[in-house]
Amino acid sequence: MSVGSGSVVAELRELRVEIGGRAIVDGVSLRVPAGRVTALVGASGSGKTTTGLALLGEFPAGAAVTGEVRAAGRAGYVPQHPASVLNPARRVSALLTDLARTRPRAERRGLVLGALSDAQLSDPEGLLRRFPHQLSGGQQQRVTLAQALLLGAQVVVADEPTTGQDTLTKSRVVDELAALAARGIAVVLLSHDLDVVRALADEVHVMRAGRIVESGSADGLRLTPRDPWTRELFDAERPFTPPDTEPGEPVLQIENLTARHRRAPVVRIPRLTLHRGECLAVVGRSGSGKTTLARALAGLHRAYDGEVTLDGTPLPHSLRDRTRSQLAAVQYVFQDARASFDEHRTILDQVSRTAIRLRGATEAAAREEARSTLGGLALTEPLWNRRPAALSGGELQRAALARALLARPRVLLCDEITSALDPVTRRTILDTLTALLRTRPDLTLLLITHDLTTAALAHRVAVLDAGELVEEGPANQILTRPAHPFTTALTRTTARLQGT
Repeated sequence: MSVGSGSVVAELRELRVEIGGRAIVDGVSLRVPAGRVTALVGASGSGKTTTGLALLGEFPAGAAVTGEVRAAGRAGYVPQHPASVLNPARRVSALLTDLARTRPRAERRGLVLGALSDAQLSDPEGLLRRFPHQLSGGQQQRVTLAQALLLGAQVVVADEPTTGQDTLTKSRVVDELAALAARGIAVVLLSHDLDVVRALADEVHVMRAGRIVESGSADGLRLTPRDPWTRELFDAERPFTPPDTEPGEPVLQIENLTARHRRAPVVRIPRLTLHRGECLAVVGRSGSGKTTLARALAGLHRAYDGEVTLDGTPLPHSLRDRTRSQLAAVQYVFQDARASFDEHRTILDQVSRTAIRLRGATEAAAREEARSTLGGLALTEPLWNRRPAALSGGELQRAALARALLARPRVLLCDEITSALDPVTRRTILDTLTALLRTRPDLTLLLITHDLTTAALAHRVAVLDAGELVEEGPANQILTRPAHPFTTALTRTTARLQGT
């Protein structure tokens, strides 16, 4: 196969990958042209990553593989979690220089610096002295991209490169991958972020249950989908509207809060109030202090000055000093639901335990309430007695929500709980939260998110930038007529990614 512009540089023919007799990729054929972006989209478990890794010649341990994989040159990989592939004990200079060792010694440093620049990393000289843990997630991602460039990759497989990233960082990732394609490198994008796919992909392949069910342009698939799953996938991206409920009296109030990490102030909130029955979305870039704020409210981050009051009563800074009723009143749902569960106990046991521990319910009553709540969140009975490893990410996130609800909280803190989910599962979770506001008028929801589309379902939006509260007001006003330059940049970048 030739590797000229537009020519096919990698190809799969009738690829089938089985593990334990179950096909996780089933009859996939795919052609990857040079200088173009080919996207694979679908739900978690649809076979995207296995298909992408097959282009690198990599398969799961113990897999039975049939079909054909052809490649005209080297392939590089940009993983979803780049820290997992960067040796933490080696500086960036060592990680990259090793890949240039076949070139004359005098050329190596220049090649390394050039690869870092091509990966759009500022201050390449300064980065060479750092270890991976001293880099942000975005910087780690671009270092893995620099590694692929040093290897002379003609195909780059980017696996969920924007998961958990704020809008401005997403835009930069789009620009980076578009620059690769402009240089004639084939880019294979594995993603559930349809905004990024629309902004970047030349051709989109929709996967479900290991098969490609439909292919075409992003706009074509959105406007005239043929497969029901494609229709459901794009329909899940329809706009949100604020809840049709009216917020009541103040419940949680923040006064002069300054949170610190290692004595350095990272969040400053002069005043912020949450009302009964209200959804408040807190938005901002990664590292802006959103999670630190939520953890301070929950008693998980106690290094702060100022006061947080619940119904006018100050809350202790540490959850260890809070009463059972205070613990029950403010509940936290974590971004990484899987890490928040005990892997050795069933879902039903862990959900019901909340009512026993925080409300003093009997075991029988707690288990009955847990069954009812899990069922109300569309988690079917066969899942209740399974351990966390047997549930999908979306199922676990709903189980985490059920566990928090069994405390009968006044305030529910949801920290980026949909950022790693596919559009359909994300829609299900967010529709569930909207329904909760209608059915539980005493519940107040604080939604931490970097996604302005998600923020549209809130009554009010508060914007954080570099730890400062820069803007706050009704959601429609903030999202359509922002006053602060940072919020304006967020809304404009979101519109650009969405093509509006």
